[in-house]
Amino acid sequence: MNSRTREMAHIVMRGFDAFHRYFLVITQGAKSRFEAQDWPGVQLASRRRIWLYDEHVNNTVRAVLDYNRGPLRHGELKALKQAFNDLLINHANADMAESFYNSVYRRSTRHRSIRAENLYVHPFVPYPGEQDLAPVIWQYRIAPGELGTTLTELLKRLGLERPFVRLAQDLEHMERTLAEHGLAGVPLQLTVINTLFYRNKGAYLIGRLERPEGPQPFIVPILHEEGGLVLDTLLLSRDDASILFGFARAYFMVWCPQPSLLVQFLRPLLPNKSDYEIYNAIGWQKHGKTIFYRGFLQHLQHSRDQFVPAEGIKGMVMCVFTLPSSDVVFKVIKDHFTPPKTVNRDTVKAKYRLVKQHDRVGRMADTMEFTNFELPLNRISPELLAELRREVPSLLTQKEDRLIIHHLYTERRMTPLNMYLDQADDEQLRDALDEYASALRQLAAANIFPGDMLFKNFGVTRHGRVIFYDYDEIAYMTECHFRDMPRTDHLQDQLSPEPWYSVGPNDVFPEEFKTFLLVRPRIRAAFAERHMELFTADYWRQLQHNIEQGRVEDIFPYRRRQRFKYKYGENREE
Repeated sequence: MNSRTREMAHIVMRGFDAFHRYFLVITQGAKSRFEAQDWPGVQLASRRRIWLYDEHVNNTVRAVLDYNRGPLRHGELKALKQAFNDLLINHANADMAESFYNSVYRRSTRHRSIRAENLYVHPFVPYPGEQDLAPVIWQYRIAPGELGTTLTELLKRLGLERPFVRLAQDLEHMERTLAEHGLAGVPLQLTVINTLFYRNKGAYLIGRLERPEGPQPFIVPILHEEGGLVLDTLLLSRDDASILFGFARAYFMVWCPQPSLLVQFLRPLLPNKSDYEIYNAIGWQKHGKTIFYRGFLQHLQHSRDQFVPAEGIKGMVMCVFTLPSSDVVFKVIKDHFTPPKTVNRDTVKAKYRLVKQHDRVGRMADTMEFTNFELPLNRISPELLAELRREVPSLLTQKEDRLIIHHLYTERRMTPLNMYLDQADDEQLRDALDEYASALRQLAAANIFPGDMLFKNFGVTRHGRVIFYDYDEIAYMTECHFRDMPRTDHLQDQLSPEPWYSVGPNDVFPEEFKTFLLVRPRIRAAFAERHMELFTADYWRQLQHNIEQGRVEDIFPYRRRQRFKYKYGENREE
């Protein structure tokens, strides 16, 4: 191995270390943005941190190619990885440096002639197993009656500069919540992450109660109210923790130089989430993608089922398929779209990038984007293979026993809302439609209009939450022109198959939503009870006005009835 190869390996590692350093700088600013209630700054920092990875990978690729005075040949790439191995051995974040190297390698070859032996398909540095969490945790033994004293001390250690305006009352409410869970009057052992998790307008104390039957979540959202801060609720269930760290939310900002320690701490609190989802949730989505792919390969080795078309109505823009034994779907943009769709592939990709960088407010599914994704040919069902060859031939290459799909997205699998409604009893139907309406309102508050509002474009999670997942017609609310349906007394106009009035490209007529949403009597009756404002242009124009006035709405990752002010306070709902 020559000195030139070693220097190029150092260039790549310096690129990763620079990315990591800037990632931490942006993340560290979350505390001051929260304290200043700088909500536009929060949104900008979130987008900036997502852009950061591609920026540093591209800079590193240019630096390597400039140093080498051109592309690297196969032998040089092989030697480069061997030199990089030496730099990984004692690196604190070797696992994430491998992901960065993979990105540099792929982009330096423009995703062509990729050789697995030149990638970290499998980790070079073995996973360390259980690590010492001391650098990231504080531990407390809480005797009966001492919760308030302990938490007051803990909050002071966190160093928030704004005062808590009703701390004694909030601590009493925490005592009551613990009592409701059978934890009153017993000693508690509490372990917390020693820095707050920030997202949107909230800061979250993330901890766990160490109990004989296993760790139990202990999560305290901290919010602003007039005059200072409040403890908004206490979340003690794994379901609540799972929703908080859900795949439809923006990534947390949490300062931690060694993220694997956070993942180790969170893993027992989120037993239904894979490690890749936890990495995604704390902002390391590119490394999460590596973890996902490694898990995918392992799953293929230990399963025998075939990839098949996903359940539900066929999409006009995407081919969607799944492996029944896994919990993800794969989405491939078609070569030609079914009318009346008029967008093109580049437009669809731009929409997915928009969602990646936007606040998903718990209502838009996160995706991972892959280039040259390989599937074993014998694991693809004949039906799916025929569909792919018919709908996306330009994105396929077959090599011996493998099918390479040149571009696709992965997404967490959900039950399509239209299918869920078909099987729901009356109560489930009402709850699902309430969730659907809440999803529309919360997306609108985040300046997102779904465009295609059909039930088939939304999914239902195992927690019963309704999530939007079809992005080809998505638009900013502020770009839409919400109009009332023009009226006419002329029979000829009323019977015309085409609109007799002019329709602009951004015009939206909410009254038309009834035509395709309220076909079934059960659904029409459920909507009539509480959601008919969704079919008026005035309602959507008011939401637009709120956005234009700079209002950033409160959207909570837990039920309103769980908030102390509604559960115990003067706003209590019976």
